[in-house]
Amino acid sequence: MTSTSEPPHAVVVGAGIGGLAAAVGLGRRGWRVTVLEQAAALEPVGAGIGIAPNALRALDVLGAGDAVRALGAFQGEGGLHRPDGRWLSRTSNEAAAERFGGPVVVAHRAELVALLSGLLPDGALRTGTRVVSVAPDGRVGTEDGRVDADLVVAADGIHSPVRSALFPAHPGPAYAGFTSWRMVVPAPEGCVPHETWGRGRLWGTVPLTGDRVYCYATAVTPPGGRAPDGDERGELRRLFGDWHHPLPELIASAGPGAVLRNDVHHLARPLPAFHHGRIALLGDAAHAMTPNLGQGGCQALEDAVVLAHLAAPDTRDGAVEHALAAYTAQRLPRTSGVVRRSRSIGRLTTWSSRPAVAVRDALFAAVNRVGPRLVLRSLDGIADWRPPAAPYAADGTGRAP
Repeated sequence: MTSTSEPPHAVVVGAGIGGLAAAVGLGRRGWRVTVLEQAAALEPVGAGIGIAPNALRALDVLGAGDAVRALGAFQGEGGLHRPDGRWLSRTSNEAAAERFGGPVVVAHRAELVALLSGLLPDGALRTGTRVVSVAPDGRVGTEDGRVDADLVVAADGIHSPVRSALFPAHPGPAYAGFTSWRMVVPAPEGCVPHETWGRGRLWGTVPLTGDRVYCYATAVTPPGGRAPDGDERGELRRLFGDWHHPLPELIASAGPGAVLRNDVHHLARPLPAFHHGRIALLGDAAHAMTPNLGQGGCQALEDAVVLAHLAAPDTRDGAVEHALAAYTAQRLPRTSGVVRRSRSIGRLTTWSSRPAVAVRDALFAAVNRVGPRLVLRSLDGIADWRPPAAPYAADGTGRAP
């Protein structure tokens, strides 16, 4: 498709975190990249994202790791509460950094999107462009015409039309049994990172830069629900208004329309492959997971770096297809395991019977007495991941020049 006088062309469908990272990585490998985004602009979304050490190392490869580390707003102790405020377990970012070789940074999604989009070549991002078809040979149909590509990266989200077209027999995302609410609000004095687990409900609070906090909550509820008056703050007050300080104050500080509500879906059944022909699936399109390990965006960043490492800018003799087969071989087993582990923890948060919750809380407290750092074991084998050595990494550790 590409003439011998110019670099091969990679088209990325979707300008979320994973799509942008893939475009940056492929660009650093010598590909000419075009990112097609349906939205008219990269609008800031009022939500945070946890960036674990594995994702920070992926961002190092892309040249953005240190800038993201600078967004970290808190060093110190946090942990898990009961709704009455009593501690169940404690840990710290320092303990995570010691165990996994780096901190966990929580940033505003808009800040990470801005960093990644700023690394794209001029003119690479095309907003307001809806993709209507993608063919395995790299032909991409848009409402404005056809775009030919040597490689297509489908990063078009959890309800990916590209995934549905490539694997029509797959059942697609399934409802995980709970709904999430997210918001960014002014930080109250002395706010520390924590999660609070109740009966079928969860609340989390994490400081951000700029005297803000990111709050997230989940509750067991039928899918498709909405607040009767359209104001989700009322739903949060109903569910969490009698929980410990500062939860009621945080809810009260949210402005109208500040609360995002989304049913949580995941790909309970793994896909048979993450590629077909010259098309690669990435991020939520490939392995949507529940948020309980904070790894959705992190695994998308891993995808992007691995794909860029494998996809040398050589389109001869089936090189792209071979690279994508290797991408599936590396990423499908790993991400399938992360999906399962995240869902297992998610099930714990949905328990609502008093005896079951009492046993769960007693187990957390016992583990905390044995050693607070044991709670970090849920990320063993995940947060300690390192990128593959590649020509664009400085020293094989995943750190960029």
